[in-house]
Amino acid sequence: MIKIVGITFQGVLRDKVFHGILLVAGLFLFIPSASAFSMRQVPQLAITLSLSLTSFLLLLLAVFLGGTSLWKDVERRYTHSVLGGTPISRASYVLGKYSGVSLFVMATAFLLGVLSLAAIWFAAMAYPPDRPLLWLNILIAVFFDALKYVLLVAVAFLLSTVSTSFFLPIFGTIATFLAGSATQNVYDYLQTPQGEQLSAGVKAAALFFYYMLPNFSAFDLKANAIYSLPLDPGGLLLTFAYAAVYIAILLSSASLLFTRRELQ
Repeated sequence: MIKIVGITFQGVLRDKVFHGILLVAGLFLFIPSASAFSMRQVPQLAITLSLSLTSFLLLLLAVFLGGTSLWKDVERRYTHSVLGGTPISRASYVLGKYSGVSLFVMATAFLLGVLSLAAIWFAAMAYPPDRPLLWLNILIAVFFDALKYVLLVAVAFLLSTVSTSFFLPIFGTIATFLAGSATQNVYDYLQTPQGEQLSAGVKAAALFFYYMLPNFSAFDLKANAIYSLPLDPGGLLLTFAYAAVYIAILLSSASLLFTRRELQ
């Protein structure tokens, strides 16, 4: 399986999607200048722009690499040669592919995190902030953002195991991300007086999706990074455990489905 991880990682390095994302990452160079338009909260705006750009680039990686990595191997019959010529199982193959893509997402997050820190540092040097910046908060925010997209990659792999084209993994992953990012707001709305007036069927459907879909908003720590708010270690640990359990469930389901799938 380790060999599959290495081959997947190297393959992603040659992927055109990654090369395009590297070009877009050049926007980090303009963040200090763009932040200066704020006039009053330049470092805070630099943090906002840096984390938002990092999140956007990681989203592109998670969707396109997670949604096409396994599908392309099956389409090109590379999977047949690997599974037929080596003693590796289908489950190990899926886990190896997922680990390679996830490792690449984390490595890219590290690179983007360094670029973010550099952009924020230049902005803070030119316009000293009113309150000290908590650099650790920024790093933790980048890490949990990357963890969120590693979870999204697992969603994409699950959809890839049951799809014969890339449409379901790509668009299904995007739909899952959008829905999972909104479930917390929907749940909070149900607790308001206006939400309590909804029908029982609507409430039941909303709660079903709230508990079934991954809660991506739980990984958003931008406010803590921007405003130097303290982080709750217990909450961070719980969020990490939530991601680990959810990923384990998704990968177990993906491995089971891929094992039973007939490869043409």
